[in-house]
Formats: sequence, C-alpha cells, structure tokens
Amino acid sequence: MMNQPVHSFVQERIGYLVLNRPEKRNALNAEMVAAMKTILKDFESNDLVKIIVIKAAGKVFCSGADLSSLQDLQTNSYEENLQDSRNLKDLFYQIYTSHKVIIAQVQGHALAGGCGLATVCDFVFSVPEAKFGYTEVKIGFIPAIVKVFLLRKIGEGKAKQLLLDADPVSAKEAKELGLINFIVDEEDLGKTVFDYAQKLATQNSGTAMGLTKEMIARVQERTLEDGLEYAASMNAKARNSADCKSGIAAFLNKEKLSW
Repeated sequence: MMNQPVHSFVQERIGYLVLNRPEKRNALNAEMVAAMKTILKDFESNDLVKIIVIKAAGKVFCSGADLSSLQDLQTNSYEENLQDSRNLKDLFYQIYTSHKVIIAQVQGHALAGGCGLATVCDFVFSVPEAKFGYTEVKIGFIPAIVKVFLLRKIGEGKAKQLLLDADPVSAKEAKELGLINFIVDEEDLGKTVFDYAQKLATQNSGTAMGLTKEMIARVQERTLEDGLEYAASMNAKARNSADCKSGIAAFLNKEKLSW
C-alpha cells in the first residue's frame, strides 16, 4: 500500500490522505486524482473519521499537474480533454463540499494544481519555507478550476495578483493574503495539525460543522433575501438534529460534552 501513489490511514478519528509520489514532486495525474476521490468518498462515509488531513511524502507538497501527462493529453479531442478536466473539478468540488473538515498539511512547495489542492481545503497549515503559487500562465496554461474557489476565498483583487502575476509567494505572504491559516516549523507540523484536528473533533459537533460548511458554500450564490431564508431554514433544520438536542441538554445540565 505504501508504494501506491496515494495511500491513507486512520488515527484517532483523523483520516489521513497521503500523496506519495515524492520522486515526481507529488505531481497530479489521472491515477492519483481517481485514488484521492475514492479515499475521500470512503472517509466521508466512515463514522470513525471525523476530520480529514491531506498531506504528502517528500520535500514538495504538490507541484501541480504532471506535465508529461498533460503533454500526452494534447493529442486528445476537446471532449476527451473536457472529461479529464472534469476529473480534477470533481475532486476539488468533493473537498470543498465535504461535510467533514479537511486540513491541508503543507510541508513543502504547493504550486499550480498543488496550490489549488490546498486552496480548496478548509484549513491550511504550512511550514515557513513553503512557496505557494498559481504558475499556469507562465507555460501558456490557465488556472481555470481553482479560480472559482480562490475568488470566494480571498476576493477578486488578491486573486488577480496571484493568478496573473503567477510568481510564487512565501508562506508569510500567503497568510497575509488569506490563502493559508497557520505557519508552523517543520518539526512541529505533524503534531500541531494532529492536535488541531483533535480539538475540532472533540469540542465541536460533526453535524454542526458539516451544516456550517454547507451553508458557507451555498449561501454565496443567493440574493440577500434568498440567503436569509435559506439561513432560517438551516437554523430550523439544525435545531431538530440529535447533536443540537444533546448539546443544549448538556449545556443546561452543566455536563461536559465529548463529541
């Protein structure tokens, strides 16, 4: 299993998805994307997994699309290239809309599609030395799919800076732009991510976090009036959930909750 381009394991309610092509700087190809989608689907339905962490082997988190694979795809028809593009689109959508919190543990550079992979995660922890960038336009390609998510995450002005300038930025700059959340020294990265994931898993309702994620994804596409009506309906839905009933009862009875 460890020789697979992507592998996974579960540790104390944390599902780890590991990119495992360090010799190729964890460049994404169709096989890796398909494997990631399968693992994420399994984690989504696994009640023993409450938080998901995406990490990578080697010195680079992910260098983006495998350029040798892209070169091979240049002989494809438009329809064949569209289907291949949809595979990556489906992966990013799967991560963004997952009802489970997904954390990117970035131990090295995250570039092009690799930066996109980190972008769609809910939280990003990075080492200080990592660089982040959408470098596609430098080789005549475009950062098409990630753009949809990046605009939501950091806004048009900052997104233009990253997508059109195309120069990688430091972890410090990425944090200032709102692209990542935390910067942690390499020797502490794994434990810090694990501890944060455990905090989320034990102090927060998984159902409530899932509904909150869903609302963040859906409310932005609505008008003010529709958004408020949607929020009211979700509020009512949450009140009837088992987690909400248990949580309120525990609070009123001054009982300690352990989710």
